Amino acid sequence: MKKIAFLAVVAFCTAAFFAYRYKTPEPRLLSADCYTSCFNGDVREQYRQEAITPAFAAMHEQPLYYKLENATGEPVSFKAADGTPAMGYQIKSKHKTNNWILVIQEWWGLNDYIKRESETLARELGDVNVLALDLYDGKVAATPDSAMKLVRAVKTERLESIIKGAITYSGAQAKIYTIGWCFGGMWSLQTALLAGNQAAGCVMYYGRPENDLSKLKALHCDVIGFFGNKDKSPSPEMVTQFEHDMQGLGKKLTAYKYDAGHGFANPSNPSFNKEATADAHQKAIAFLKEHLR
Repeated sequence: MKKIAFLAVVAFCTAAFFAYRYKTPEPRLLSADCYTSCFNGDVREQYRQEAITPAFAAMHEQPLYYKLENATGEPVSFKAADGTPAMGYQIKSKHKTNNWILVIQEWWGLNDYIKRESETLARELGDVNVLALDLYDGKVAATPDSAMKLVRAVKTERLESIIKGAITYSGAQAKIYTIGWCFGGMWSLQTALLAGNQAAGCVMYYGRPENDLSKLKALHCDVIGFFGNKDKSPSPEMVTQFEHDMQGLGKKLTAYKYDAGHGFANPSNPSFNKEATADAHQKAIAFLKEHLR
């Protein structure tokens, strides 16, 4: 009997050891070295590759349900640069103006939260046309898994084509301002780069910075950015490098850093940081009002 008990203990300890030894490791974001060696130098494609990893998904809690009531904007369609249809959500100014704000969605897609933010911008800024872009062509994610699938399916060329189409739709005389969060924070800066000398101001919330100095050198507008010191994508080190790069090129970047994690400014995020969001919003509106002309 003692022998059987002894063998049972040994078997249990052995199983526990192997369970510990071979347990599934915590997912990690891809290293900077891997970005350099595994992918091309396009930060947009680097980010897309990261956004389909379990580690990136783990940074995003499932969003709380939100439904926009009494919408003031309307769906709009325009031609993407490749000639195919593209869509967005537009709030037109009551008065004719060449001021346009292109709103870039989060990882989740053009959901009602982004539409609400677009309406807030239109209301607080006044004479400006606000166009929120639908970069997923009508699809919206409600879970991290579905968001990963949408990012995996969309191609960088398609995203650029939609953005270029929106710039053309705004008009040759348009002054382009951009704002975005997370996935859209990165694309807010990329949109400003694509807008060329029409770019008039860029707001980016915790979006991956551009690290190609030759691209940043061509930037025609000031940038304001809001980042979390607890964020891993972009990490505080990435933000510091971005500040250094912009300063070295003589470009104006004003960066604010909060004791917050990724997605802190989204009220549908269970980890929403109300104080940081309020401060960032006030500063973003002040920046846009200062640059609107």
